[in-house]
Amino acid sequence: MRTSKGGQSALLLLDVVQILRREKVDYAVIGAFALTVHGVVRATTDVDALLFTTPGRLAKLETPFRRAGFNVEVRIAEADDPVSGMLVLRDDLHNRVDLLGGLRHLDPGVLSRTLEVEFRDETLRIIGREDFIAMKCFAGSPQDLLDARSAYHAAPGPIDLDLLRTVSRRFGRTAADRLEEVLAG
Repeated sequence: MRTSKGGQSALLLLDVVQILRREKVDYAVIGAFALTVHGVVRATTDVDALLFTTPGRLAKLETPFRRAGFNVEVRIAEADDPVSGMLVLRDDLHNRVDLLGGLRHLDPGVLSRTLEVEFRDETLRIIGREDFIAMKCFAGSPQDLLDARSAYHAAPGPIDLDLLRTVSRRFGRTAADRLEEVLAG
């Protein structure tokens, strides 16, 4: 692993992505790391990524991560949970990467809108701005809504408001209403 001390979850992500590529699992980095790419730096102790896979395939990923030396926690979702499961990956230095096994109502085109960003000689797939904002409106915590506002206001160029509203509506009325509050504020 590339990590040498705590506080290096972004480096741990590089090891995670290497395994995801080998296992042929598509992903998009989300959360605070993605927010940084979208122009706003926010402190975090972990990195989050969304996987494009089935719950069964997610569970099978435990094995290659354990073989690579990761501490792996498998979280099985409840029937009504919008996240279909999660793998929490840690190293012995307390660096952490959370892999979400899917998100209910996610727009199927999200993968085609990811950004490819170079980080330490690796290419990472980062969720696109409109999808990032919509997901944060869906999650809905005060921090999520602050992240959505920050990403919206930090946009270096135009945001596709039609796309943003469309992908937000897929998450339901509450997410769409939260988006309108973000756009107004």
